[in-house]
Amino acid sequence: MSYFAHETAVIDEGCQIGEDVKIWHFSHIMPNCVIGDRCNIGQNVVISPEVILGKNVKIQNNVSIYTGVICEDDVFLGPSMVFTNVINPRSAINRKAEYAKTIVRKGASIGANATIVCGHDIGTFAFVGAGAVVTKTVPDYALVVGNPARQIGWMSEYGERLEFDVNGDATCPSSGEKYKLENQKVIKL
Repeated sequence: MSYFAHETAVIDEGCQIGEDVKIWHFSHIMPNCVIGDRCNIGQNVVISPEVILGKNVKIQNNVSIYTGVICEDDVFLGPSMVFTNVINPRSAINRKAEYAKTIVRKGASIGANATIVCGHDIGTFAFVGAGAVVTKTVPDYALVVGNPARQIGWMSEYGERLEFDVNGDATCPSSGEKYKLENQKVIKL
């Protein structure tokens, strides 16, 4: 076994678990999940059947990742954040055939207690603030906060707020990387 699983973790059959993965206390990895190398799965996490996690995904405590969710490489999921997978759930009605897909793109971060309503993707290096309720797709590099979540700015790949000048140019204050804003889209130069 090339990964660590705490003795209280439950890992069902058919899972593919990469190198150097850590699965902590009371977490449950359900059948046929794919977990990439170097993922860290915190305490009391549930990963539903057929969920796909890329490499280096960090999942904090008390997160449930439901069928239909895909997290690309380097995603951060904050404590107690929530995914949904059905728009109109009812206890007495089976809607498994209606699961909506949600993709969290490379490098995105989702803050503590945020809720992602299914069918709305989170863009590359986007940043969802703590407690936000995402009800529409989040663009690449966007910073969204509130309920419902609304965009208030842009973030660098380093996790710093970008301040664009009149020419649409910005520099990350921590990394020195350059970014361009054109037509409400950010690209890294």
